[in-house]
Amino acid sequence: MKLSNKRIKFFIVLLCAAVAVIIGRLVQLQLVNDSYYQEQVNDLKQRYQDRKFLKTIRGSILDRHGRVLAEDIPAFTLDIEYTACCILDPNVQMAMLLRAAGGENASAAIEDAHKDIAEKLDSINAILDKCANFNTTRQQLLEMINDINSKIWRMRDYIAWKRNYPQFDSFEAGEFDPDKRILKAAAVDLVEMHKAYELIRLESNDDIFTAQLEFMNTSGIRVTPRAKRYYPYGSIAAQTIGYVGPEQKKELFVEDPLSSYLEGELSGNCGVEFVCEEILRGKRGQVVYDIDDKLKLRTETELGSDIHLTLDIELQRQIENYLENYTFNDPNLNDSGIGAVVIDVATGDILAMVSVPTFDLNRARYNDKLFTNPYRPLYNRAMQEHYPPGSVIKPLILIAGLEEGKINPEDIISCPNQKAPKGWPNCHIINYGHGHDDNWANNGRNAIKGSCNIYFPHLADMIEPENLQRWLFAFGYGRLVPLEESLGLESNRTMPQSSGYISSTSVRKVTDFNDIPELKGSDRRWFGIGQGNCRVTVLQAAAAMAAISRNGIYIAPRLFLGAERADSIYLNISPQTMAAVRDGMYAVVNESGGTARKEFSTADFGYDIKVYGKTGSTQAPEHAWFGGFAEDGRSHAVAVAVVVEGGQHGSSDAAPLARDIIKFCIDAGYIGNKKNIDNTAP
Repeated sequence: MKLSNKRIKFFIVLLCAAVAVIIGRLVQLQLVNDSYYQEQVNDLKQRYQDRKFLKTIRGSILDRHGRVLAEDIPAFTLDIEYTACCILDPNVQMAMLLRAAGGENASAAIEDAHKDIAEKLDSINAILDKCANFNTTRQQLLEMINDINSKIWRMRDYIAWKRNYPQFDSFEAGEFDPDKRILKAAAVDLVEMHKAYELIRLESNDDIFTAQLEFMNTSGIRVTPRAKRYYPYGSIAAQTIGYVGPEQKKELFVEDPLSSYLEGELSGNCGVEFVCEEILRGKRGQVVYDIDDKLKLRTETELGSDIHLTLDIELQRQIENYLENYTFNDPNLNDSGIGAVVIDVATGDILAMVSVPTFDLNRARYNDKLFTNPYRPLYNRAMQEHYPPGSVIKPLILIAGLEEGKINPEDIISCPNQKAPKGWPNCHIINYGHGHDDNWANNGRNAIKGSCNIYFPHLADMIEPENLQRWLFAFGYGRLVPLEESLGLESNRTMPQSSGYISSTSVRKVTDFNDIPELKGSDRRWFGIGQGNCRVTVLQAAAAMAAISRNGIYIAPRLFLGAERADSIYLNISPQTMAAVRDGMYAVVNESGGTARKEFSTADFGYDIKVYGKTGSTQAPEHAWFGGFAEDGRSHAVAVAVVVEGGQHGSSDAAPLARDIIKFCIDAGYIGNKKNIDNTAP
């Protein structure tokens, strides 16, 4: 008995000692400032922190007057969860039945599975019936749900194969038991299965309110607020502005977690939206909570910066609508592609850059047919496509010949009433039974006036090939326009444009004159009429016309306001040369015998407006051109270039378009006597 009491006392002492140690340890942890344990606790909290990202808000795109061309606006969609719509997938139904058949009391389990499937089908059908009231059809809804189900099932099927059959190179249907395959895929749980997917865009406030009421107590479907990229002008300047879509190029922001792309986020896919992604995107905010649900960090969302373009969107809209609806004398041209550019001569600002046909930016992301449309609406005909320039090159050929001392302004190159020798171009006037010699002394200004195809090939043939190329290059031909250079973009993204060709062979990229291949001597004669391997863009042609209007000063066109204006490049052309060229271009639209006189004779531009121009047409391929400029008595001027794909006559197919575009510029106040309009830009 005594021994037993001693044992009990010993056990009690031992227990008390253990409790004392525990209490002491707790006191140490709670009261003693032990940095080691504090660090351990903080580290634990840090590792188990809850981080929530906020949405990025994209900057806006605006025109030269601050009109919004693209912006993020609040939008609402009706989203469906995969768990609600997957019952429409036959694979999911089969998996439910197979699981039931594999358990105990299979017949009862299969019966229950059929009931479960029927109930879920009734539920999804009730949802579809309600959804059909929101400007969509049941068939459209089923197609969207089928896309969701098919995509996720393929992912589950693939993951099941990778996990269970890594030894096989492929997982074809015939290689394994199909029932086992379905069961293994159905056992895969993916993040994508717990997300909601956009089903309907709610376009009006009434739709939003109705949807909230209809689906208030419906499991698996919800109204979701989100940011929507909105283009107020729809199709206007679509190829230039561009649009947003699923991010495809991940090279931006890979080191920045607050700018990098999350699943499903959108980015610029083309145009300014693509080029200026790093400026427009902005940074998402974040909130971070520790393991105790206490706020540890809050980072506010940084809005993306705005981009201001030199475009006047109202002028652009007027020109674009006009060209879209223009009726040509030749009905075959009514579906033709057209490119047009308007440049403010004083600044080099691009006021309008039009490419038709066009497309609606607000629907572009959902319209896969845009990529297969034979009329290529996505293609920017103003700067992405290049064309043989035809006779719009002739003023530059005359400048080169005069400045190289190969000819004087009054020197004559005869254009007789006879066909040219073999290997030389024929003058178009021979088709009417006479040559230009029958009309006037065929000097430089008259050769421009009548667009003589004898004068200019012979003059071009006199000029050293490299010197001819240098003059064309000086006026902007054969090189890219550095539209983005002054933005300081790290991504080196650029607007899609062609550099064209001013050589006997083609080259993809030209950064300076030394990149240009040689021009063979025998090709010069064809360059004299803007054919052969000579190719230019409408933007390049307009910039060259602007340089002539400035009396031989080239300024690279500018698309982005706020960017530094390009330096003026003085081409050191003599006043006598410029006078001869300008005189000939004035005669084109103002004198009898000028190739565009008929089209401009009825135009009422105002007493102080003078128009200078040059028509052009090409064969193989056939295109019609007009390039020129209009000036007023206040030293204001605009340069214009227009190309009509498939056009046969620059005079009848392209000149009327340029004439009316000049009228639009007068109405907008860029030239002429219109008062109280401030069309300047910083």
